Amino acid sequence: MRSADLGRGLSLAEWQNRDNRARYDRPDHHTLSLYLEGGEGVVREDGAVSGGGPDKLCLLPAGHESRWLIGGPLRMLHLYVAPETLAYQAVSALDVDPRAVSLHELTFAEDPATAMLMRGAVLPLDWAAGADRMALGSACHLLLHALLRRHAGGGARAVTGGLAPAIRRRIAELVEARLAEALSLEVLADEAGLSTFHFAKMFKASFGVPPHRYVTERRIARAKDLLAEGGASLAQIALACGFASQSHFTRRFAQATGLTPAAWRGAA
Repeated sequence: MRSADLGRGLSLAEWQNRDNRARYDRPDHHTLSLYLEGGEGVVREDGAVSGGGPDKLCLLPAGHESRWLIGGPLRMLHLYVAPETLAYQAVSALDVDPRAVSLHELTFAEDPATAMLMRGAVLPLDWAAGADRMALGSACHLLLHALLRRHAGGGARAVTGGLAPAIRRRIAELVEARLAEALSLEVLADEAGLSTFHFAKMFKASFGVPPHRYVTERRIARAKDLLAEGGASLAQIALACGFASQSHFTRRFAQATGLTPAAWRGAA
């Protein structure tokens, strides 16, 4: 019925279907699905599970397999999440090691708070309108936090192969302190006492995303804070956040949020 690519590994789709079959064959993304209308006649054939209906949730992690018999009509809302995006949120928002996070698979689950957020904060917005992009992005990030807090586990398993916790904290602090500078992989690797090759590999294991992606995400987050404060010009914010120029800042910010910095400031 409609879809939207929100950038940074997030996208949305509103679907309708009836009297059909569907299957998931090891997709490379997580899918959070909310039944909006119908669904009582849906059966998950690979588990012989029924019990769908309005406001029921399914959570289908990346790499899973399932088969579905769709009896009767239904309408549903899907949020698609790249694993890297969820991993970055685990690190940046909750300070959780992404290697210790795995999403639970859910079929026809009850989660009124998440259902209300999807119905009330995502569904009514105009996904194509620039004016709604900030609210849409904020709502989807709240959904990511809900997934991590309520529907993720695995934290008790052994975590190996990444940066030591003290080094991880030191690298994160270094990035925050030097966002205005032209940070290089060599500088970060030197701080960790590793070769650039081994540092890049271990960084992604610890932070969920490659070093360049993490630095860019932190620069965008800092820029949002400065835009909300309202005192600095766009050129000053670009400089303070380590972008090569105002045009470079504008381009990267729009890629990340769907809005130019000026439009973001106007909507804040």
